[in-house]
Amino acid sequence: MTFDVNSLLEQLTTEEKVSLISAVDIWHTAKIDRLGVPSIRVSNGPNGVTGTKCFNGVPAACFPNGTCLASTFDPKLMENAGELMALEADHKGAQVILGPTTNIQRGPLGGRGFESFSEDPYLSGISTASVVSGIQKTGKVAATVKHFVCNDLEHERFSSNSVVSERALREIYLEPFRLAIKLADPKCIMTSYNKVNGVHCSENYKLTQKILRGEWKWNGMIMSDWYGTYSSVEAIQHGIDIEFPGPSKFRKWEIIKHLLQSKENDLREGDIDDRCRHVLDLVKYVVDSRGEGPYSTLEDTKNNTPKTSATLRKIAADGIVLLKNDKNVLPLSKGKSTVVIGPNAIALNTYSGGGSASLNPYYVVTPLEGIKKKVDKVDFTIGCHSHKALSGLFEFMTNDLDKFKKGVSARFYTKPADERSLAEKPIDEVVVYNSYVMLFDYANPVVDINTKLFYTDFEGYFTPTETADYEFGCQVFGTALFYLNDELLIDNKTHQTKGTFCFSSGTIEETAVAHLKAGENYKIRVEFGSGITSKISTDFGAGGLQVGVTKVIDAEKEIQQAVSLAKSHDNVILFIGLNSEWESEGYDRDNMILPRRTNDLVSAVLKVNPNTVVVNQSGMPVEMPWLKDCQTLVQAWYGGDELGNAIADVLFGDVVPSGKLSLSWPLKNQDNPAYLNFHTEKGRVLYGEDVFVGYRYYDKLQLKVAFPFGYGLSYTTFRYDDLKVTVNDTTVTASFTVANSGDKYTGKEAVQLYVASLNPSVIRPVKELKAFAKTELKPGESQTIKLSLNLKEACSYFDEYEDKWCLEAGKYQIQVGSSSDDIHLIGDFEVRKTVYFSKL
Repeated sequence: MTFDVNSLLEQLTTEEKVSLISAVDIWHTAKIDRLGVPSIRVSNGPNGVTGTKCFNGVPAACFPNGTCLASTFDPKLMENAGELMALEADHKGAQVILGPTTNIQRGPLGGRGFESFSEDPYLSGISTASVVSGIQKTGKVAATVKHFVCNDLEHERFSSNSVVSERALREIYLEPFRLAIKLADPKCIMTSYNKVNGVHCSENYKLTQKILRGEWKWNGMIMSDWYGTYSSVEAIQHGIDIEFPGPSKFRKWEIIKHLLQSKENDLREGDIDDRCRHVLDLVKYVVDSRGEGPYSTLEDTKNNTPKTSATLRKIAADGIVLLKNDKNVLPLSKGKSTVVIGPNAIALNTYSGGGSASLNPYYVVTPLEGIKKKVDKVDFTIGCHSHKALSGLFEFMTNDLDKFKKGVSARFYTKPADERSLAEKPIDEVVVYNSYVMLFDYANPVVDINTKLFYTDFEGYFTPTETADYEFGCQVFGTALFYLNDELLIDNKTHQTKGTFCFSSGTIEETAVAHLKAGENYKIRVEFGSGITSKISTDFGAGGLQVGVTKVIDAEKEIQQAVSLAKSHDNVILFIGLNSEWESEGYDRDNMILPRRTNDLVSAVLKVNPNTVVVNQSGMPVEMPWLKDCQTLVQAWYGGDELGNAIADVLFGDVVPSGKLSLSWPLKNQDNPAYLNFHTEKGRVLYGEDVFVGYRYYDKLQLKVAFPFGYGLSYTTFRYDDLKVTVNDTTVTASFTVANSGDKYTGKEAVQLYVASLNPSVIRPVKELKAFAKTELKPGESQTIKLSLNLKEACSYFDEYEDKWCLEAGKYQIQVGSSSDDIHLIGDFEVRKTVYFSKL
């Protein structure tokens, strides 16, 4: 049976059409059984496919984060990542992946910066197109490029008005979306929460209809971000094809029926047809490859295979960036005495950033575990704490529901503990293994779908391995009482203080300390009330809970212990950085400073052992006040399931590092171009840096950075020679040779091509990335690389006065190098005639 969109539109009732342009729940589109229109399932996300359950979800493959992917500078590898994401979608019963994220990193503090690819629109666009191509390669899974557009911070994101010049909008923020559409044709695009120049993106005629549909001729489906719809009429006429999640707030049949009958607005059935057509086009894409449906809704872990692990390990390793290796300490010898220091070596929340990117991973290999696979004996000390909020309690508990295996029992009730009898049976019982319990989507037939009121008792046993004082923590969206051996330890119910937990809907963390003895079983019970019981917020579903524990340490003694071990070992590896609590959807970072006593720890260890290898894990830049004293530095990002193995592969030379920074690394926060204009103030955020984002800004001001865009070292060296540049009316071509000038290691080099306008009539960046290629060379081997660029795309700027793109006559340069600050070859060319045109 042919899925004929035109025929279906003629047969659908108006009410059925309206049902199709509003989701039925969090993850599914509506179905029309009588006409054979199946329901389509969507699933997060940016670095893995979560399935349909936030609470107690089926484990999934966690991919390296966006900045790590882009730092591979390897389109083919990113396409492979997309292919694996599509396979994961099949195992989660999903036909649409809500990713990749392709927003621009204006500055280092953006809460979701780790999700996105780069500060540079070209690298962002190529990375996005590569992942999309991989996802859609089989024709069975659709990608969703998000968030369209200028959703570059989290502060007041539902109402923030991004005030941006037309030139910056075109050259920087829209460009990665345009490239993705041109090169990969994503089937879906998700609008952002914010406004752009006064109009919400989900109803912004200029963005969605004039540019996206008109200029770019894109005909895919536009969806809202979750709860990112703000109107009925405007969003239907000017913006989104489907409102998520369901049940709909603005597209209920009663509302639309009234609007269609009313003479007070101009909503017409033809407007609904326009939106419905794009939804049906997406359904057709799925039906044509999968058959009529209905489709399996089973979610499984069968893709947790050695092949999946190998792919994730390679991606993570190829994204790691070697920032310093002044004394050639790396690669390390496997035969030397080794000590691992630092909180990130054992942390369980550094595989991903937080928010929509978080998922339940198949497994996580910590850095310490990865290194132990390389070296027979490894000593370890934590050195300092780096948590924002405590976690990792439920992961180390046992329960009586599952015969004292790992995890805690979670028993659900309709009444709080003090109102139910001892004989009352729970409405649900499960085992929970993770201390970050997202109950956003918990549902049960006896729980009211509107109030989502329920209560949960989390119970289990914690057995410490050392006699010591232990600090427990609890933050909640809802209410929580934390009991230790039936004594109330933490009250996060009676009085609550608003914090950043649960997308900024929850409380701050409340903590308490208890002295515990090694080997004893301590009973822990947390009485949780769902989101509606919260005293500070009721706007985020059924709620969430995070609990944690850590041994209380004496900060000075721990640093001295680390110093003592650093003195007595040859291989000293210090793991520092951020985690999913510091970098998350829902809020931005306050600063670039590393947590707690991290900087003191690094300085103290470097002082006694300057050969220490410092490994930083973060999705975005951090300040490193000890940088001048550090001889060996590695940036390892959030590496997904295989992060520990990937880091160990690079440190011990099983993988030669080839990653390049996908963003500039400022020395301090005050240096970044968005420093004065990052947070929303009185409803607006001013994009005052205009087109001078990232390296465009640092180049123009000749401002020193810690590490420039595109920078990354190898265990070998490369030589560039013999640049030739040719140009005609449509194309500029550069050819050059790259040679591995080392004598020991085969290595990969990401060569970068920048274009510079030498005599522009308007202010322009010093140079802009317009092409790159990654090549692998044996010692002494060379290769000729040829890169051809579309002249208009490579050299034009957007002229706001003419409201057109301008390819300006004048002299230009091709600059080829290993980073934005390390140019090896320069070649001139000329554009002889100025040309204006309306679209790229």
